[in-house]
Amino acid sequence: MTTQTADPTGMAHTPAHGTRQIADQGVRTPAHGTRQTADHEARTPGPGTRRIADQEARTPGPARTGPADPVRVLMHRHRELCERAVDPLEIAAGLEAHGVTDRTAARFRHRDVFSLAEELYARVPRADEDETRAPAPELPARDGTLPTAWAAYALLPGALCALTLLGASHATGGVRIAVIALGTLAATAALLLCLRHGPLRAEGYAPWTRTGWLLLYAVLGDGAVGRLLGEGPLWAPAPAALVGLAAAVAPAAWCARLLTVQAHRRLTVSRGTEDFGAAVRPLLFGVFGLYAVALTLLLYGAAGLGFGGSFALSALAVGALLFLARLLAVHGLPEAGSTGLTFACAVEVTVLGCLLASRLPGCEVLAEPVRTVVRHWGAGAVPTLACGAAALGLLCHAAVALSRASAHAGRRD
Repeated sequence: MTTQTADPTGMAHTPAHGTRQIADQGVRTPAHGTRQTADHEARTPGPGTRRIADQEARTPGPARTGPADPVRVLMHRHRELCERAVDPLEIAAGLEAHGVTDRTAARFRHRDVFSLAEELYARVPRADEDETRAPAPELPARDGTLPTAWAAYALLPGALCALTLLGASHATGGVRIAVIALGTLAATAALLLCLRHGPLRAEGYAPWTRTGWLLLYAVLGDGAVGRLLGEGPLWAPAPAALVGLAAAVAPAAWCARLLTVQAHRRLTVSRGTEDFGAAVRPLLFGVFGLYAVALTLLLYGAAGLGFGGSFALSALAVGALLFLARLLAVHGLPEAGSTGLTFACAVEVTVLGCLLASRLPGCEVLAEPVRTVVRHWGAGAVPTLACGAAALGLLCHAAVALSRASAHAGRRD
């Protein structure tokens, strides 16, 4: 039932309930739709707004590369190395020994390890440096001149060995034994002097047993093998090989000095580890070839002077092996040299052991490999193959190990 109201005009006005609902809905609907539209427009950026946002997202901000001074990390990590270094080259060698390469240096905003080492050397004060002292110049003992002291006494082992053999050849009886004993002691003392001072000095490296065995086999080994095979005299020494090897101490010291000086010069001018390695490898092969030529001439000379025996390729292999083992030990790599000497000695001992064991009943077959080698190439093939293989392995190892800056930076005498 509807309620009628009086209108001032006198006409009755009856608002229907459905009309009121429609009117109310008409009032609410535009407001609600307007609010949703406004919210949607607020959440949906227009084309211009989207372009500005995309441009801001593509614009690179400050690069996050860690600390502003990345070299400071290395300064703290290798502070002791930098404080003890006498020049940037020593720092470069130390960094390389710790695995820092040119590619690693690029992450520290440097083109190579040497450039990085120069900055570390400039920024880290020396441990014993006061503020008023100027940078110390190069020590005179570390220049490229040839020290006359070790160059002179490097000749002593060969000279004393030759004099001992000459004296023993002209003496008899007890006098001969005394001459040999005194000459052996003097030559050994001279050899120790050469190995403890000068370019052949290597701290903590003293493979005397293996070196003595190789020298003893070079003098008596071929005769012993021939005798055990029943194809030679009981006593067949070759003292000429010993004289040549003793005299080769002098060229070994000079070649080691040459490698040290020239490697340090290349270390000074190189601008990268690869550049330095490419320059040092030909130098190493050249120095080794120079020593091999000098040793060959000395062995020929000792045989020609009548010291006993002829030129032996086995003595050349022994000398090459001893030189490479010492060269690696001089530059801080004694383990490889010791391994090479051990291998050669083991082969020679095994050969003699097989020949001795072949004399037992039923063990004759043990001597057949040695007999075949000796029949085709002579008794000297045994030490030639053993020492030659070990020397070749050490040469390949030295071509890699000695081409690193860390093997040369601390060695200049």
